[in-house]
Amino acid sequence: MASILEKRLKDGSRAYLVRFRTADGEERSKQFKRKREAEAYANLVEVDRRAGGLIDPRLGRITVGEWWDRWWPTVTNLRPSTRARDAQYFRTHVRPAFGDTPLGKLDRTSIRKWVADLGSQSGSNLAPATIHKVVQVFNKLVTAAVEDRLIPHNPVAKIPLPKIEPQEMRFLTSDEVWKLADAIDPRYRAFVLVAGFGGLRLGELLGLRWENVYLEAQRIQVLETLVDVEAQIEFGPPKTRASLRPVPIPSFVVEALQALDSPEHSAYDLVFRSPKGQPIRPALFRRRFWTPAVRKAGLEPLRMHDLRHTAVSLWIADGAHPKQVAALAGHTSVSVVLDRYGHLYPSHHADLLERMERRRPSA
Repeated sequence: MASILEKRLKDGSRAYLVRFRTADGEERSKQFKRKREAEAYANLVEVDRRAGGLIDPRLGRITVGEWWDRWWPTVTNLRPSTRARDAQYFRTHVRPAFGDTPLGKLDRTSIRKWVADLGSQSGSNLAPATIHKVVQVFNKLVTAAVEDRLIPHNPVAKIPLPKIEPQEMRFLTSDEVWKLADAIDPRYRAFVLVAGFGGLRLGELLGLRWENVYLEAQRIQVLETLVDVEAQIEFGPPKTRASLRPVPIPSFVVEALQALDSPEHSAYDLVFRSPKGQPIRPALFRRRFWTPAVRKAGLEPLRMHDLRHTAVSLWIADGAHPKQVAALAGHTSVSVVLDRYGHLYPSHHADLLERMERRRPSA
């Protein structure tokens, strides 16, 4: 239980010392000039003690940067690319602003101003989606501090963030896919066709091996993905369990892949490799092959991921239902398909209205 001790200071005035023990049994004290302030603090200490929330205030002196250095090595279950991205977000955006700030001194006003600066043209000028990810990293860090009883609450939690406006997706026609395939370096013609008609993600394309390409069965099995993490190529499983999937490919895509195949290839070789036979680095491929081909085909601007959107749009145009699209694209649920591509499905309101009109009673 907290106790209050009255004491005389050197100048003859009175002070009130609140003494209490923390959850680990250590004795702490805090001094006040007024008795009512001391009594109020003692009551708070007692409430926290009974609720199990009594925090040693000295622990809040650990700075944000110091806590990151202690907490970050303990974080597990992150994909290498996610881990590298989150570390870069903290290093670039969080540490410069709050690295020297004690955890106990974080306040929502400063954090709100920081969030505003992240999106301002005079600040970091980040897109809303990126701001969400940066704040998410900061929030996880401070949440861990609360869980470890360094501070009593998390001032980053539920901080207002800018609205993420849905971006308009780019869809090519099948003729445009062929035009791009003809414009790119012949070694990567099949890359364009597999992406544009098979819907594989970039990492899945670059991690595809011949042992997972079944030309006679007209099927690709997605089992692996390539990521370029801080100039280090790494291979691993796809992003979700749903991403492990078979993908059917039409005969013209099979023919393009057959043109790449060679008796010299082993089953473990990558299907798409650099001119020197090495794994492809996405940034280098984009600069040397993708961007020139897009420009030559007159399709600027176009991201490689837009070919995945294109494949989905072509499946829908050919009659694929949402559940089938989710399975082919490796989405975790049908709702993802409907949220992103629902506008591509034809409206049946007129047919429904016609059937409803038949409910009118006959004369």
